[in-house]
Amino acid sequence: MLYKFKSRAAPDLIMLEPHGRQILEIIGKTPGPSGIITAAQIPAAVSALEAAVLADEALAAAQETEDDGTERADAVHLRQRAAPFLDMLRRSVAEERDVVWGA
Repeated sequence: MLYKFKSRAAPDLIMLEPHGRQILEIIGKTPGPSGIITAAQIPAAVSALEAAVLADEALAAAQETEDDGTERADAVHLRQRAAPFLDMLRRSVAEERDVVWGA
């Protein structure tokens, strides 16, 4: 399954189901086949996602020091997965547009 996020303020964004589900859970939305993030909800969603990105980076740094000190070059972190979604949210709130999704 894919999640397709849409906003009149940004290009469509498509995510694989596990990644879309993770993002939606982080921002406090129930993952499902469709939904909406209203313009009024976007600032809280951005804050929650930014906090999760910082927590993910702290966890990765802690694991790096516990392991052999090297990071897998092919690892994709939450910051990379969330960046296009954060951009969509920021553009949407600037233009007071909602973000919707469908599966």
